[in-house]
Amino acid sequence: MTVRRGADAGAEPGPGGEAPYTVDAGRRSPGTGGERMLTVTEFTDPACPWAWGSEPALRLLRHTLAPVCCWRRVFGILFDEDDDEAPDPAAEARWYDGFIRQVAAHTGAPYADRLRRLTRSSWPASAAAKAAEAQGGDIAERVLRRLRESTFVYGTPADTADGIRAAVTGVGGLDVERLLDEAASAATRAAVAADRALARRPVDAVVGLDGPGPHPGGAKELEEGRRYALPTLLFEGPGGQVCAPGWRSFGAYLAAAGRAAGGPLPAVAAPDAGSALERWRSLSRPELGLLTREQAPPPDAVTLRTAGGPLWLHPAEAVARTAGRRGLDG
Repeated sequence: MTVRRGADAGAEPGPGGEAPYTVDAGRRSPGTGGERMLTVTEFTDPACPWAWGSEPALRLLRHTLAPVCCWRRVFGILFDEDDDEAPDPAAEARWYDGFIRQVAAHTGAPYADRLRRLTRSSWPASAAAKAAEAQGGDIAERVLRRLRESTFVYGTPADTADGIRAAVTGVGGLDVERLLDEAASAATRAAVAADRALARRPVDAVVGLDGPGPHPGGAKELEEGRRYALPTLLFEGPGGQVCAPGWRSFGAYLAAAGRAAGGPLPAVAAPDAGSALERWRSLSRPELGLLTREQAPPPDAVTLRTAGGPLWLHPAEAVARTAGRRGLDG
């Protein structure tokens, strides 16, 4: 049994900047012999505020590495089904709301005016995100983004079938009924269970890792063992296996990818703001600056104001979200 608050919420963010390191995981990987020289495994959870704050860097990293990379996402289950029930759910939600704000002070991520309640379990959203992968990579990206924003932008976690439906309605190309059916299937549950187990077998290099804050990324000690800190990226390629634990800058992630690749990577190309909004459908202020190198959103962007700053939506995205969330945010 694990503590209700989730292991990544067990320590306050520390002072100082990003920990400027990655660690070799100790295993050499043979060359793939193909164009895609890298495998990236991302350990994450839809309800993790550090993972939410990493979205700008990880979006740009996926965009940059796409020609040479196979990207796998592993859901670590921050809030488990057998976690202790909070004796005072309202107080627990207020505590976690404060923790989200502390994390956002480091990451610059938007956050909701108020977290209405704490996520009951990471399983439903993780299963939905896992099931979305069968409908295509771009669709899966947008589904996971909507699930994250349900907590961190709207303050209402998508941890039920109805909440998931509301969160993902209007994602272009998504078959919502298929998603819900497959998310509830035994096969998807088994896939998420395998993710959960893999996340609890961290490489030795991150066990006992203690570096500078605010999120050093050492493996989290749980009652039943250990789990990767969320997020953690594991890069594997001809140059070896390199782990980038915790919250990192785009530059740190790219350097880790280069070490694992053992050779040059594609050049980083920043799209203009209009193209970025068309591609990703929503942009936070940190994403606008990192992804596009611009300071102003496209003129037709719809501004969604949060306590942590604006989130800019593609006009069609704004309409779709309004239809999906109607009645859930009161």
